[in-house]
Amino acid sequence: MKLFLLSIFIVFAQFASSQIKLKSSAPLMDKVFPSTQESSISLTDIKKENGLIVIFSCNTCPFVVGTEDFPGWENQYNPLFNMALKANIGFVLVNSNEGKRAGVDSFEEMKSHAKKMSYQMPYLMDENSELANAMEAKTTPHVFFFDKNNKLIYAGSIDNIWDNKRKKDEQYLSKAIQSVLNGKKVKPNYTAPKGCSIKRVSK
Repeated sequence: MKLFLLSIFIVFAQFASSQIKLKSSAPLMDKVFPSTQESSISLTDIKKENGLIVIFSCNTCPFVVGTEDFPGWENQYNPLFNMALKANIGFVLVNSNEGKRAGVDSFEEMKSHAKKMSYQMPYLMDENSELANAMEAKTTPHVFFFDKNNKLIYAGSIDNIWDNKRKKDEQYLSKAIQSVLNGKKVKPNYTAPKGCSIKRVSK
């Protein structure tokens, strides 16, 4: 199973290098999205004084929900949300899996999953993968961190726990939040995202 997971990581890493560039402006800030917490909400509504963190996620990807060999990243969502909240940074999850919208990633399934996992943050449905396309998001999860001026300052993975050959644990996103809180530059500002591909619908 571990070899299977690693092979998936490698495959998706090959396609994950393209995304909006650092210092790019956050797209679609005023577009209203269906939310599992409220009837609708925009990224502007969610953003706080020190910025906004957008994580593309879903309901079933093993890298999100975990397996017997891999803990999954969604267990970190609430702790990261609370860390961001204390730093006055908005935090949101986005489901862009339009290709599974009639099944496991339907809005009803999103609401059920958010309740099951006690998500404390908004979980938005990105119809037709519009936001994912605008940000060139590739995987679930895929992190985009925008500063107070809506400029991209970090993109990539939450951490490096997927890497069985890592020499030490690297908490990329929590470190980025702490850097913003301390008025420092985010380093690293890019890491390769790892996870399942976002399930878009071909036009």
